[in-house]
Amino acid sequence: MAILQSFGAAETVTGSCHLLKLQNGIKILVDCGLFQGYAEDRNHDAFGFEPKEIDFLLITHGHLDHVGRIPKLVKEGFKGTIVTHSSTMDLAEIVMLDSAKLMKESYNISYKKAQRRGEEEEVTKPLYTESDVESVFRIPTIYTSYDEKIDLGNDVSVNFKNAGHILDSAVIELFFEENGMIKKVVFSGDLGNDDELVTPLPDIIEEADSLLIESTYGDRNHRSAKESDDELRQVILETFAKKGNVLIPSFAIERTQEILCLLKQMYNKGELPECQIFLDSPMAIRATEVYKKYHEELSECCNEFLERDGTIFDFPYLHYTPKAEDSKKINEIKSHCIIIAGAGMCNGGRILQHFKHRLWNDRNALVFVGYQVEGTLGRYIVDGAKTIKLYGEEIVIKAKVHTINSFSAHADQNGLIDWMSKFKKLDNIFIVHGERDKQEIFQQEIEKRLNKKSHIVKHEEKIGI
Repeated sequence: MAILQSFGAAETVTGSCHLLKLQNGIKILVDCGLFQGYAEDRNHDAFGFEPKEIDFLLITHGHLDHVGRIPKLVKEGFKGTIVTHSSTMDLAEIVMLDSAKLMKESYNISYKKAQRRGEEEEVTKPLYTESDVESVFRIPTIYTSYDEKIDLGNDVSVNFKNAGHILDSAVIELFFEENGMIKKVVFSGDLGNDDELVTPLPDIIEEADSLLIESTYGDRNHRSAKESDDELRQVILETFAKKGNVLIPSFAIERTQEILCLLKQMYNKGELPECQIFLDSPMAIRATEVYKKYHEELSECCNEFLERDGTIFDFPYLHYTPKAEDSKKINEIKSHCIIIAGAGMCNGGRILQHFKHRLWNDRNALVFVGYQVEGTLGRYIVDGAKTIKLYGEEIVIKAKVHTINSFSAHADQNGLIDWMSKFKKLDNIFIVHGERDKQEIFQQEIEKRLNKKSHIVKHEEKIGI
């Protein structure tokens, strides 16, 4: 019998890492992501398996919590084969290099402080370096496309389906022979919501012996796309009426591109007041270039923009600020600007500088457009913090805080249940990638609406499938 173990994203949202040990000895890892928030200390722990024994690494998509520990995996001996989309590796390179850079910066700051205390030897070294990231791209890699069944040998094959989450994100179908029977395990990865603004809807899958399903928003439903669009528009209008500015902490991949498309639509309809919009994130700027490169994989809306304007995302109000000096100049603008900056969970990046300059002013607005993991600064603010500490200074939060979760690239409870309901054959359901309390609510809904039992996967739990 094949054995499944999750070494990340089990009773937590981040760190996605699932190992399938087949009866024939083949070991397949699906994703190898970074833990974030309260769980981030676990990144330095041992994997719980031998990286050198992994035969294949299948990557669902390029978000940090799905690819962020791959350099550590390679550093510790992985020499198997990677299977994924070429666009996913392009995005992963951006994400992993940025991660290595932030780790180095954090280490240097901690080391200097420790030196002054005479405790420099106690400082934990970075998980990996930029050189370690480069090593990932020397690993043999099979680049696939949707619905291109790849034979991995030993009666094992894999097929990638569209997950609708970010550019070329995948639901992975894994086929293997066991006791003369073909078994099929499906890994949902992260499923997209029903907003087709940038990426197409997830593909329907009709059969599986076992399904690993994400549960990020398994406890709730998003507002409709129209309601969210209207809410963002209203926030912008009200903030500009007060001569204020709008801050949007945004994830570099997908969320940023979606917000840009939405603002462009508002501009085209004459619904956006004259203003300056700054994409103030070098990482998001690079990711946007990758989206442009693979535009054929994007929605009809994006390709209509490209055909009509010669560009998907650009319009007159939009400015890119890749250089630090350009970012600092934004501080001189008193009103009528929209600042889109990373990091999406506010645990670093240029958004912190904008917090320092604008969060204390009640004319401004702060708009969260994605999930905030427990233990992150973003979650702390969303949960009602009155002040935050930045750069050794206490900053009062007077800007109006808004949370518009339906901009999330994750399906909500209805979306997840609806996608699962399309299965005509589904024997086992395993819930991953979510916080425990939310998973329990989702589990109840699965039984209530699909009349099926499910199991919430625990960290390193061995499951026979």
